[in-house]
Amino acid sequence: MDTKPDLILLVDEQGRPAGEEDKWKCHEGEGLLHGAFLVMVFDPAGRLMLARRSAQKPLWPDYWDGTLASHYRLGADRDATARERVFDEIGVRNGIPHRLFDFRYQAAYRDIGSENELCDLYVLDGVPREAVSLRPEEISECRYLPLDEAEAEAASAPGGLTPWFLIALRMLLDRRPKGL
Repeated sequence: MDTKPDLILLVDEQGRPAGEEDKWKCHEGEGLLHGAFLVMVFDPAGRLMLARRSAQKPLWPDYWDGTLASHYRLGADRDATARERVFDEIGVRNGIPHRLFDFRYQAAYRDIGSENELCDLYVLDGVPREAVSLRPEEISECRYLPLDEAEAEAASAPGGLTPWFLIALRMLLDRRPKGL
């Protein structure tokens, strides 16, 4: 049995590296501020791939997310980390996610733990559905929605969506050009 701690990147309020800590310690109580990212994957028709988090996840299990989220490691290249997680979680090798912006948030999940993150949003466009191969311990299922339908779902039934996805979606929608 591997007892080696899973270390993730701690950051300061400006996103500068501030050390590393065990992943689970970062999520206890109010959580320690750490670096994270969300990758929103879109198919060639521009529909967002929503992914249901595995029931095995300790925080927000079975919640819908916009497509995958993970943490950075100390010293790792952030863009390369996002690309690697796209392959690890949905099996997509081709395509380079591009970073749009970051946001800071803190959210508690029941009495189990919290996220306290400075989170980068990446977007990966034009991924055909047949290129996707889900890793079940990360994602149990997926579905595709046009952004306006994702926006409507976020407004009408936010309780089934991860808090970081809700924030990122709102910010993405606020930044899109008028008329789209």
